[in-house]
Amino acid sequence: IGGGMAHTFDKSKGLPVGNSLVEDDKLELSQELLKEAEAKGVKVVLPLDLRVANMFPLADEAKWKAEGKSKIVDVDKVEDGWEALDSGPKTSEAYVHALKGAKTVVWNGPMGVFEMKPFATGTFAIAEAIANLDATTVIGGGESASVVDQMGIEDKFSHVSTGGGASLEMLEGMVLPGVAVLADKE
Repeated sequence: IGGGMAHTFDKSKGLPVGNSLVEDDKLELSQELLKEAEAKGVKVVLPLDLRVANMFPLADEAKWKAEGKSKIVDVDKVEDGWEALDSGPKTSEAYVHALKGAKTVVWNGPMGVFEMKPFATGTFAIAEAIANLDATTVIGGGESASVVDQMGIEDKFSHVSTGGGASLEMLEGMVLPGVAVLADKE
């Protein structure tokens, strides 16, 4: 689990998240999922380190250029006033290692604010690792699709969809509205 979703899990574990994106209404669910995974012997891989910034660079690019700072910190060292915007190098290494030997990978969402070079490293490392697997690889979501397109590796994936939420709902077994309408038109 990476990107903004990981910070909710980190906060649910009592780790400091500073100004990082967190879904406070999902903290209890995060704890339950971690307990369930542990009970079933399933390893949940979460960030070890993060690239944090003292401000969100896309909010005011001029201010970012004048005052913006970023640094790599361990996941338990995110300070107040700082926001995690990418995974760090130890995290990328751990995630690439965790992917080795996978036969099926479904990737939904970037590891950080990949639109800005200092915060794209984690996302690009994951994309490259997945692209080089001998596996069925599914990319779901416009941002992830944009990443592999930018990198010129879109053809290395089994399937690329811009519909992230819809992709996950389909895998969950839900009936998609567009498909339901087609089925009604017999």
